[in-house]
Amino acid sequence: MHWIYLLIAGFLEIAFASLLKMSDGFTKIWPIIGFTLISFVSLFFLTKAMKVIPLGTAYAIWTGIGAVGTVLIGIFFYDDPVNFSRIFFLSIIILSLVGLKLVS
Repeated sequence: MHWIYLLIAGFLEIAFASLLKMSDGFTKIWPIIGFTLISFVSLFFLTKAMKVIPLGTAYAIWTGIGAVGTVLIGIFFYDDPVNFSRIFFLSIIILSLVGLKLVS
């Protein structure tokens, strides 16, 4: 169950990072409110996951899910560049996350 908590926390990190972008430098109130609420919920699930999953592993996977997801959001919704190097290094992050899960 703790791994599910960690996945939820990671996906919520993607959401709050996206809302941070949508807040336009903290000038739009609804994205700011969404960012604040979702970030607290994400941290709640992260702390529940850390009751069993080691700190370093949980934090690395949480940030990794957020990083990969946010890059993909940028590509699909904000016209961020797509090239071999970005996809290659994104793949390395994903492989690293899988590796951390396997050794934990």
